[in-house]
Amino acid sequence: MNQYKQRCLQLHEQPQTWLITGVAGFIGSNLLETLLKLDQKVVGLDNFSTGFQHNLDEVQGLVTDGQWQRFTFIEGDIRDIDNCHQACEGVDYVLHQAALGSVPRSIEDPITTNANNITGYLNMLVAARNADVQRFVYAASSSTYGDHPDLPKVEDNIGNPLSPYAVTKLVDELYARVFARTYDFKTIGLRYFNIFGRRQDPDGAYAAVIPKWFAGLMKEEIVYINGDGETSRDFCYIDNCVQANLMGATATNDDAADQVYNVAFGERTSLNKLFNLIKERVKDNSSNVENAEPVYRDFRAGDVRHSLADISKATQLIGYEPQYSVRQGMDEAATWYINRFNS
Repeated sequence: MNQYKQRCLQLHEQPQTWLITGVAGFIGSNLLETLLKLDQKVVGLDNFSTGFQHNLDEVQGLVTDGQWQRFTFIEGDIRDIDNCHQACEGVDYVLHQAALGSVPRSIEDPITTNANNITGYLNMLVAARNADVQRFVYAASSSTYGDHPDLPKVEDNIGNPLSPYAVTKLVDELYARVFARTYDFKTIGLRYFNIFGRRQDPDGAYAAVIPKWFAGLMKEEIVYINGDGETSRDFCYIDNCVQANLMGATATNDDAADQVYNVAFGERTSLNKLFNLIKERVKDNSSNVENAEPVYRDFRAGDVRHSLADISKATQLIGYEPQYSVRQGMDEAATWYINRFNS
């Protein structure tokens, strides 16, 4: 039995109280589903700026009535310190996922990105500290590596940020360090590398590439690739991300806290290869996909050319062992997207 399964058994036997910010979003709703299935008590905070009620409704349909009764939802905003204090009351662990993602959105509107990702984040840190939360796990980002050229990406070596979004995520890490030194408050940052999977929104101007391409191919629309298609990413399936959050929050290793960790699979996939992986999984459900080809356009401002994570630190200190490769995760994700667009 691996460490993650052991930890889940321990949680099931000794339920805790968790707060998930951004609970109606892609990652937040998957964390909610897992924790409720482990019979944990969960408080969720969301303002529905990027999350959806239908994500919560889907989770409700996947758990028992008794498990759902363990969930308390607060419709509120991390930019409101009173909402943050209310949400943190009586909580053992905070999984802070609420943020405004997207590099292009941050370039178009840096002020709103800053307000959510820095002011909102600081509000949550203060509220969690005041509530004597045991561990504060927050969504950091691989964008923090900026223009640093080395591959794979190692946590201690970062470059200059390439977007306002990347700046906000770097500032979050700096605040975490200050809270550790000044208040002895325990935090863990998880630098996400292109998380994908069920309930990732395929709609909207800032939709991530995988759900957008699933939607485009199934609707027989044009799929665009920014650049030449050889841009590469370390795509990571959502269940790996959930594992990292739970292992980070409950890690007992004395050296685990006050650190940042890469959360990825540790494999590089080009956009051209990604397109073909998605196409393979859609073609049985759409008659014209067999001959579909992407349309190439200009590179996108603020994008990093290549990304690949070294996950050895997370493996060593928090017991992170990703179970899903890109192909395995794509199989799981395809089932969800195909069911969604065929319904």
